[in-house]
Amino acid sequence: MCTYVTENVPVSGSAKGPEGWFSVSRATVYFDHPFHAALEHSLNIDFAGPTDPTAATASIAATASTRRVAVELSAASARALAEAILATLDTGEASVGGAAARS
Repeated sequence: MCTYVTENVPVSGSAKGPEGWFSVSRATVYFDHPFHAALEHSLNIDFAGPTDPTAATASIAATASTRRVAVELSAASARALAEAILATLDTGEASVGGAAARS
């Protein structure tokens, strides 16, 4: 059964794809059937950059011109990753004097 549980989050950062590094401006997080992972359901994250402004304005062309990196994780892996991210942020920010790096 498809869940269609989806969250879209604006982000600021970079990702590395087959053509090298690119800026990312949004993350789409969803729980659904994976495309590749051998799981019944997975937590999927798509990190995407801005659409190439030189691409044609048709929606299909605009979608095709968006750079993205995707991951499919088991629920246990996703929870462990979320905990590791939060722990690393807490420790890292504390070591540089607080939440000054939050931007």
